[in-house]
Amino acid sequence: MPRRRQRPSESPALVAFGRQMRRMREVKKVKQETIAHLTKVSAPQVSKIEAGKRRATRAFVEIVDDYLEAGGALISLWEDLNKDGHPVPIWFDWPQIEADAIELTCYQLSVVAGLAQSPSYVAAILDGNEEAIATRLERQKILVRENAPAVTFLVDEQTLYRPVGTAETMREQLDHLLSLSELPNVTVQVVLSSGEHGGNGSSFIVATMADMSRVAYVETAIRGLTTDDPADLAAVSRVLVDLRNRTLPGDMSRDLIRKVAKERWT
Repeated sequence: MPRRRQRPSESPALVAFGRQMRRMREVKKVKQETIAHLTKVSAPQVSKIEAGKRRATRAFVEIVDDYLEAGGALISLWEDLNKDGHPVPIWFDWPQIEADAIELTCYQLSVVAGLAQSPSYVAAILDGNEEAIATRLERQKILVRENAPAVTFLVDEQTLYRPVGTAETMREQLDHLLSLSELPNVTVQVVLSSGEHGGNGSSFIVATMADMSRVAYVETAIRGLTTDDPADLAAVSRVLVDLRNRTLPGDMSRDLIRKVAKERWT
C-alpha cells in the first residue's frame, strides 16, 4: 500500500460548511439533538460536522436543508465543495473515517492490506521509513481497541506467494494473517487468483459508518481517492460481489495460508 500523504487536521471546506450549517440552525433555534433525531446521526457526530471535523453525507444535508427551510442553500454549498464530480479529496479525512467506521472491508491488490501487515512486512514495504512505519502500526490498533470495527480482509491469493522482504518476513506475515483471523471481529479470506475479475484493476477499502452510510478509499496509480458518490459505491459493490464469488471460506483460507507458509516460506 503506498504511503499516504499527511493531511491537515482541519479542512477549510469542512469548517466552512459546518459554520454555515450552525448559523442556519441557530437562526431557527433548532438544537443539535433535533438534527440528530431527524437524520438518525448521533448528537456528537452532528457536533463534529458543525465543528468541521466530519464530512456530512448528501442525504444528511438534504434532510437538514429541508428542516431548516434553507431553500437549497446548504445543498448548494455541499455541491460547491464537491464540484466537477471530484470525490472531495480536500475535505475527506480517510484516517478519521477509518477510525470512526463500524465496519471495514479491505481488498489489496498485489500486497497485504496495510491494516493486516506484520511489523517486518511494513518495514519492507515502506523502505525502512521509521515515521511512516510508526504511523501504519499505530493505525492497526483499531483492530484490537474497545468497540473495534468488524474488519474483513480479502487477500489476493498471489499475495501469499509474492516475496516482500525475506522469506522470514513472508512467514511472519502469513502467521500474522492467521493470528488476525482468530480475532472475533476480523475475517481473513483468500480470493482465488484464477481468471479475470474486477479486483484486478485496483485496491480499495469500504467503510460503513454508524449511520450506515458508506465511504470508499480507492487507490490509483496517481493518488488515493476518497468518495461517497453513489455511482462510485455501486461500482465498488459490483467488484465486491465478483471478488466474494471467488473467495474461500474462512477455514479453507486459513488452511491455504498455512500450506503456503510451510511449503513456500519455510
